[in-house]
Amino acid sequence: MGTERQAQRRRMEPDARRAEILGVARRQFGAASYASVSISDIAAEAGVARALVNHYFGGKRQLYLEVVRQMMVIPATVSERLPPTTAEERLSICVDRWLEVVERNRDMWLSAIGLESLGHDPEIDRIMLEADEIATDRILEAAMMTDVTEGRDKLRAIIRAHSSMLKAASREWLVRGTLSRSDLHVVLTRTVLHLLHTVFPALRDD
Repeated sequence: MGTERQAQRRRMEPDARRAEILGVARRQFGAASYASVSISDIAAEAGVARALVNHYFGGKRQLYLEVVRQMMVIPATVSERLPPTTAEERLSICVDRWLEVVERNRDMWLSAIGLESLGHDPEIDRIMLEADEIATDRILEAAMMTDVTEGRDKLRAIIRAHSSMLKAASREWLVRGTLSRSDLHVVLTRTVLHLLHTVFPALRDD
């Protein structure tokens, strides 16, 4: 059985192997502190040599940064293949898909959003800034507002500001238990719609 499993692992494509290592790292870094997780631990759980982990990621720090980036950057699948319907329905679908990602990776999500409060880490800061810009792109795509040019900087600014509320609200769901998943879905969908259709036009008219 062990020999057969090892053979199956050796036949994995590089992208699949890399994804598997990332999955293990995401679980381990989410469950424990950065200092207490080692490349050897990750390699052992993934069933690969430590050297292979270093080959793909360059070391523990680089692997950790990739895990944080993977966790914080909203995947393209969240806004892919949306139906040609209303902005409200499309945003609702996106929020639901995003909540699924966060729910599957609860510990790592909470760990990653906690990094912003620590500050003084330029690489983490760059990841967070990148994540906010990509999230803004996803929202505008879902809301069918990618072609907006007048007041575009203000539009993107208020959506980026919304991301801070999103992170705080996710703690209410996952940590405090004051909001259910369905509550959070309503909060996130309605607030972003309000920003897009009420706040943004008011800013543009000023």
